[in-house]
Amino acid sequence: MVTSPRVRAPELRGRRWLNTGGRDLTLADLRGRISILDFWTFCCINCLHVLDELRPLEEKYADVLVVIGVHSPKFEHEKDPEALAAAVERYGVHHPVLDDPELDMWQQYAARAWPTLAVVDPEGYVVATMAGEGHAEGLARLVDELISVHEAKGTLHRGDGPYVPPAEEATMLRFPGKAVPLPDGNLLVSDSARHSLVELEPDGETLVRRFGTGDRGRVDGPAESATFSEPQGLCLLPPHVAEVAGYDLVVADTVNHLLRGVRLATGEVTTVAGTGRQWRSTVDDHPHDALAVDLSSPWDLAWYDDRIVVAMAGIHQLWWFDPIKRTAGTYAGTTVEALRDGPLPDVWMAQPSGLSVSADGVRLWIADSETSALRYVENGVMGTAVGQGLFDFGHVDGPAGQALMQHPLGVCALPDGSVLVADTYNGAVRRFDPATGLVATVTDGLAEPSDVVLTGDGSVLTVESAAHRLTRLAPGALTATGANTVAGPRHRAERRPTDLPAGKVTLDVVFTPAPGQKLDDTYGPSTRLVVSASPPELLLSGAGTTTDLSRQLVVNPEVTEGVLQVVAQAATCDADVEHAACHLTRQDWGVPVRVVDGAPARIPLVLRGLDT
Repeated sequence: MVTSPRVRAPELRGRRWLNTGGRDLTLADLRGRISILDFWTFCCINCLHVLDELRPLEEKYADVLVVIGVHSPKFEHEKDPEALAAAVERYGVHHPVLDDPELDMWQQYAARAWPTLAVVDPEGYVVATMAGEGHAEGLARLVDELISVHEAKGTLHRGDGPYVPPAEEATMLRFPGKAVPLPDGNLLVSDSARHSLVELEPDGETLVRRFGTGDRGRVDGPAESATFSEPQGLCLLPPHVAEVAGYDLVVADTVNHLLRGVRLATGEVTTVAGTGRQWRSTVDDHPHDALAVDLSSPWDLAWYDDRIVVAMAGIHQLWWFDPIKRTAGTYAGTTVEALRDGPLPDVWMAQPSGLSVSADGVRLWIADSETSALRYVENGVMGTAVGQGLFDFGHVDGPAGQALMQHPLGVCALPDGSVLVADTYNGAVRRFDPATGLVATVTDGLAEPSDVVLTGDGSVLTVESAAHRLTRLAPGALTATGANTVAGPRHRAERRPTDLPAGKVTLDVVFTPAPGQKLDDTYGPSTRLVVSASPPELLLSGAGTTTDLSRQLVVNPEVTEGVLQVVAQAATCDADVEHAACHLTRQDWGVPVRVVDGAPARIPLVLRGLDT
């Protein structure tokens, strides 16, 4: 248990407020209510998971609980107030949001990771801080406890919250995600914010039909009654596979953590992989019943190596799915969020969000969004063509080793061996040519392009997500004379580094079970800690996996700075009840560190801490 003197919540200040009808909120406006401050950034899949976890709490405790989103951006594009307003609508954020572009509130509340939650009681004191996902049940118990305490004290005041919904524009598509050309020349688009699929004529504008009601849900059945939740990736099955499987198309139903199958002739939608529960534990690469495994935000799909490969953005891996055998398993990645190449089981990825297969079927291209990287799989090994890591990004063309992108979400392999990238946060389509090793900008000025599609007639379409449309590239855009060379700014996500001394350092991950819960070792050790470093030479010892949330590290005096990669999880269950529910809390930290003589020899990271 973390105990300390009661701490007043710092005042809420930022550039502007959203979802309040133009009103600026202060802590005084929240007095008498329980508040959860959600420090998030809209690029971060873990932050999007927390938005989904908070929705039921906001509904259940609507008269006593106020959620405040504090948007503290990582990427330069996320500092754009229009981009933030679009993201708030795109992801269905139905609570006030404070724009914190310089991370002032992030620092005031001592956040160390995206996402971080801070709970403020009705008297304005911070009573709990927690990082990562999986806190919904613990938050519910804490809210119940705070309701009981403050009703007894007379300091709880019930009533309507300060949320004011913005007006929504009338457009045919709303934040479309991915697209795929159909055999008859039509186009199928995932209309993500409207929770449906839309078939369009080849012009990309004329509506043919819609799959799904448009309401968020997970109902199978006919096109007119089926429901999705923020679908993204689409993949047509080869005809001989579709005949056996009984459906033609696989959909990454992202927020439902499912894969869905669609029979195009009838519009029938079925669930083909996933339980609907978000992944919370390990799955190996061996075949598992596809309907019995938990997935985590599948974002894109591709037919490669005689099966579907899934960009499992939520856990920084690739998975595979066999629609004939109806099995699934892991394909690449360890779940550590970073950039490391090598044999597929050992690689590190960061929110893979786009997939495309080369014309010869040999290479699988990957848009690895959080490392701003273009990566590939070939012969059981992953490599990086463009990209330098989690914190380096920009808009720079030229040799691939120096080129930079900014949070790309889509990729499209071309017949000539080159590859197009939807460089989302740069608003551009980029082209990488492996033959020359050069990156060029094909077009820019787009509104968050999230996918690039090569149609049957050889034209190229972009899914211009924040403009709610498909955009056709001009003829000749892919020729050498049609490409620009951009030498734009180079950015680095600057977060205040943690000073460490050379030599022995103690890493402590603080975790306190929620009220009414206890650590659960029913299925093995209740806690797990994975530590690595970039560069690896930063640590002389202490890297690896253990079941203790405290670890002694030895920092190399010859390395002046780097990043500690820390992944912690804790399993809990309900205490003293007959049918105890199980819960898993998990967080990845990328901690920038600087080696300084005389610095404190301890790094505390709060997975869940309570002040009582």
